[in-house]
Amino acid sequence: MNLNLRKAIIANVSGNSQEQLKDTIVDAIQRGEEKMLPGLGVLFEVIWEHADDQEKSMMLETLEDGLK
Repeated sequence: MNLNLRKAIIANVSGNSQEQLKDTIVDAIQRGEEKMLPGLGVLFEVIWEHADDQEKSMMLETLEDGLK
């Protein structure tokens, strides 16, 4: 993914409240449009980078369970 796209996505949601971030995520998932996937990926990357080892483990368990 182009670094400029990452910066644009982050700039687009920077300063948003938790409710606004939730709405962005829910809307992207409900629409199911392929073009929304990079944005969700960037948001996940931010979450991952700021998570501690326990939170990462919990995310991986949740992901593993969801893929079964």
